[in-house]
Amino acid sequence: MATIRKRGKTYQIRVSTGYDALYRQVVRTKTWKPKPGMSDKQIEAELNKQAVMFEELCTRGIITSNMKFQELAEKWFDEYAVVNLKKSSVQRLRGVTKRIYSAFGHIRVDKITRGQIQAFIDDLARNGKNFLNGQPLYRKTIIHHLNLLSDVFNYAIRLEMIEDNPCKNIFVPKGRKKEKEIYTVEEMKQLFALAEEYGTLDYRAFLTLAVYSGFRSGELMGLEWKDIDWDNNVISVRRTANYTATDGTYTDTPKTKKSVRSLKLPDVVFDRLRELRMQQLENKEIFGTKWVDSDRIFVNKLGKPLYKGEPYKWQKKLTEEHGMKFCDIHSLRHFNATVLIHSGIDAAAVSSALGHSSISTTTNIYCHAFNEAQARTGNAIAAALDFTSFPKGEVSENKRTEMPLRERERYFRARKKTGYLPVFDHWINFLWSLTWYRFYFPVFGKFLRSRSVFLPYHYCSLL
Repeated sequence: MATIRKRGKTYQIRVSTGYDALYRQVVRTKTWKPKPGMSDKQIEAELNKQAVMFEELCTRGIITSNMKFQELAEKWFDEYAVVNLKKSSVQRLRGVTKRIYSAFGHIRVDKITRGQIQAFIDDLARNGKNFLNGQPLYRKTIIHHLNLLSDVFNYAIRLEMIEDNPCKNIFVPKGRKKEKEIYTVEEMKQLFALAEEYGTLDYRAFLTLAVYSGFRSGELMGLEWKDIDWDNNVISVRRTANYTATDGTYTDTPKTKKSVRSLKLPDVVFDRLRELRMQQLENKEIFGTKWVDSDRIFVNKLGKPLYKGEPYKWQKKLTEEHGMKFCDIHSLRHFNATVLIHSGIDAAAVSSALGHSSISTTTNIYCHAFNEAQARTGNAIAAALDFTSFPKGEVSENKRTEMPLRERERYFRARKKTGYLPVFDHWINFLWSLTWYRFYFPVFGKFLRSRSVFLPYHYCSLL
């Protein structure tokens, strides 16, 4: 049964829809404001009508459009995101709610316009600040804000609260682009040398496997010894290790369906893994009952799976202590892909090795590397067909083929017409050098034009 409360010039309609999982009463509300000039009887009649309609909607499980955006967004998180999205994705979307709730949380869902959303996105690109360092937001972060808005509005459409998504045709400014810094080949050799001399066996194994495989950091930390085919030098990715502040370290499915893959790797990788395996077996004997048999490749001294951010700490400490440039762990994956592309490996093979959902993902992420590789194709053709190596006399035995095309055509037309060769070229050259004759002997000039076959090709054109 709907209840009505008067609040100033408006009326609040309340309908109980039952209880939630925690046995708390769920109450839906709707605010109605009478039109100016309505009498008390008209207000009462319309108010009762609105109460009945609202109760029917709530009974059918349909939430009214007067719900505030923040309330609907939280409902979307609870009923859709938590069930259908990965924990890491939910956490990422939770991270952008602060700005969104500040801008739209208090506004009714049906009152939010496309213009308001565009202004919000533009403000993020111009004035949006990172809460941690005060830097402008990256374009990718701005897109995350827009994606959450769009997902919530699509949810509202499914609930029949609104008819159209106001996030359609929203333009995202370029904003600040995060430049990915990776190691060069020489720098990578230097990093391996430092790791060999000063790094732990865990880090050396991680670095070797990361560079040679191109696996994601979470995929590397989720690897288990049973994922290794020692006979065929193949490692399979079947899971990933993730971390959230609420759940800590946990095991999850790979990022995409194509992320589940197997990759054949060289012997150097497996030699390093054998060293790591022997060390873990020794630790197992040393610590005895304290050892946790998790079967993970990367574990601490007691066998517990390592924290996902541990390799980051290893690499940062190693590079800072020895004055070397630091690039994050994901840069190792980028280094792997860049080397493959520059080595001439086709995009499909690179995409499969990296576990991307599509080839377009690979080409978009590594567009710069592909452009550099394509730019070298012209040089490859030039190297294969080096025309500069031909001797000068090899191209043509007849000097007349070196004539300009237009003049050569005139020459051969005259030759074809008469069948004579210009055997008196040297005499005509002499006569033509006496330029005065053309002015004082027009008749002779006319005769020469009529007998152009006797003239050199370049003089015929001048007569």
